[in-house]
Amino acid sequence: MVLRTNLATRPFYNVRVVQAALGAFALVVLGFSIFNVVELTRLSASQTQLGSHAEDSEREAQRLRTEAARIRTQIDTKELEAVSRAAREANTIIDRRAFSWTELLSRFEATLPDDMRITTVQPRLDEKGSFVVGVIAEARRIEDLDAFVEALEKTGGFRSVLTTEERTGEDGLIHAAIEGLYIPPTRKEPKEEPKQAPKEAPKPVPKERARE
Repeated sequence: MVLRTNLATRPFYNVRVVQAALGAFALVVLGFSIFNVVELTRLSASQTQLGSHAEDSEREAQRLRTEAARIRTQIDTKELEAVSRAAREANTIIDRRAFSWTELLSRFEATLPDDMRITTVQPRLDEKGSFVVGVIAEARRIEDLDAFVEALEKTGGFRSVLTTEERTGEDGLIHAAIEGLYIPPTRKEPKEEPKQAPKEAPKPVPKERARE
């Protein structure tokens, strides 16, 4: 029979277990430290990269602003406005589809005096959306110009017809610029023809009546 007891004056502890626990704790602390160092390094690199991208973006934005300012200084605002206005007028004329060259020229042909001719016709739209027709004409006498203006207004297709410019050329002809509001005729939609009822087939004649 064996009796196991501790006769030491001080208690005896298991040193190896304590050392193993301390070693494991130290490894855990070391692992967390290494992880924090790696994360800190990665975040620092990412922040540096983002800062570099931000500086590049700011430089690009500044370059674009400078380029836009340079382009704006090179644009002729008056010419741009004139082109835009002409485009709007052309689009409006196309959309409305109410302007007929044939109708306009036929009115000129009916009212033009014998000793007068038209060299240029330029229709446009004013700010109110009304048609304004400008005409460059040549005449031998001032009376022919006056007669032409009066005849245009009498047709009912023109209003406020005025001679805006007038000069005598070296050829002795009077060159005049005439302008007025043009009222295109209203287009009527073609009426649909009423549908005719189908014709009934002739009824057969009874044989008795046919013999009579």
